[in-house]
Amino acid sequence: MRITKVYTRTGDRGETSLVGGRRVRKDSARVEAYGDVDELNSLLGIVRAHLADSPVNRLLGEIQNELFTVGADLASPLEVKAPRIEPDHIARLERAIDEWNSALPPLREFILPGGAAPGALLHLARAVARRAERRVVRLAAEEPINEHVLVYLNRLSDLLFVLARVVNREAQAIEEEAHFGSPRPPTPPSP
Repeated sequence: MRITKVYTRTGDRGETSLVGGRRVRKDSARVEAYGDVDELNSLLGIVRAHLADSPVNRLLGEIQNELFTVGADLASPLEVKAPRIEPDHIARLERAIDEWNSALPPLREFILPGGAAPGALLHLARAVARRAERRVVRLAAEEPINEHVLVYLNRLSDLLFVLARVVNREAQAIEEEAHFGSPRPPTPPSP
């Protein structure tokens, strides 16, 4: 399929077409869900622009391609033939989580999102992935969906958290522990 025209004028009245031709409002649960996935994909593009060529950058590129499959899956009612997220997609994310997390020190407390720019952006991407997951939960309450999409987004948010820690560690950025209740003074770095 080639895209030869950017605008179609078919959405000027607040509706869009799903894969298969069904028209829905642009604020429908389905469109909100794949819209959040699109936002997440764009945010990962920003992260990658801040990273040199590296294994993390290449992994994020693979995930960006998979997010197109997630979007197509969400834009396609189950009765329509379309690319779908499968258990293998989820297994790959789980392997990546295990591999990358094994090189990190264990956490004692929650950490504040932040660090070096790409690490902080990965923390933001994790939050966007969680929002997309919540939108898919809402969609699943309204109509049947591919259940693997929900699991994929859940694992992806976990992986993005791990990758934020990896990138921050590589940048030698300090992970600040979160404190509940009254604020404590910052602890000076140890020599």
